[in-house]
Amino acid sequence: MENEIKKASVLIEALPYIRKFYGKTIVVKYGGHAMIDDTLRENFAKDIILLKFVGINVIIIHGGGPQIADLLNKLNIPTSFINGLRVTNHETMDVVEMVLTGKINKDIVNLINKFGGKAVGLSGKDGPILHVKKMILKRDVENIIIGDIDLGQVGEIVSVDTSLINKIQDQYIPVISPIGVDNDYITYNINADTAAGYIAGALHAEKLILLTDVTGIFNEKGNLIPTLTVNELKSLKSESFIKEGMIPKIDAIISAMESGVNKAHIINGKILHSLLLEMFTDTGIGTQILLNKSL
Repeated sequence: MENEIKKASVLIEALPYIRKFYGKTIVVKYGGHAMIDDTLRENFAKDIILLKFVGINVIIIHGGGPQIADLLNKLNIPTSFINGLRVTNHETMDVVEMVLTGKINKDIVNLINKFGGKAVGLSGKDGPILHVKKMILKRDVENIIIGDIDLGQVGEIVSVDTSLINKIQDQYIPVISPIGVDNDYITYNINADTAAGYIAGALHAEKLILLTDVTGIFNEKGNLIPTLTVNELKSLKSESFIKEGMIPKIDAIISAMESGVNKAHIINGKILHSLLLEMFTDTGIGTQILLNKSL
């Protein structure tokens, strides 16, 4: 009986959050180990279905870096990174789109549908949702610009068209791969964190949740920072202990919240039911980012 009472207490704790987020939109960037481990994958799908069934509109943006790297390796196609971005020539772009849109996207959709949800797979090319331009990085030494870096078919988002998402999100769970097109309808690879941030901002989502392999943002002493404001996050970005992989996540959160998203979270997808723990419990499990401390 004691265990059953504890279960009931958990539901009661979740009630005000379910009421608060009913009818709201949240954007979840799905990546990291949670996409590979079968138990985590299945429970992620069930968590998403639960969110939908209690009246929350969920939009999933997924990555797939390890799976892309694995296929490139099998095909003996060399790959390299600059500032955490994959240099993407035409041959690599074909593999990226094949893995993201043709394989991973449909696997996520199938898993959600298998457990009773209703998901629809899209890429940023559909609509098109993601309109991009070719990204050019500036190479600098001690802040002196010495030339441009051509990343190939890596896209910088220009605009987001949410009309297709808006038409289907009431009945379906959109699952979107981070692929976009430019004015000439050339296909570009987009960082998944960046895509999630822009889409969340365009939708004025209630929350942006980045599901990754780290528990959250840590300070210089290695301690988890449970709460930050956007301004504090901006200041933190320049600190040396903020590693390269965290920078696109921070940029995505800043972009989203400056475009109208109320709150953002970085949580560890390796923790079972991490989405539900962050959304429906008083303490949460990761780092939350607020517009200001009063929220």
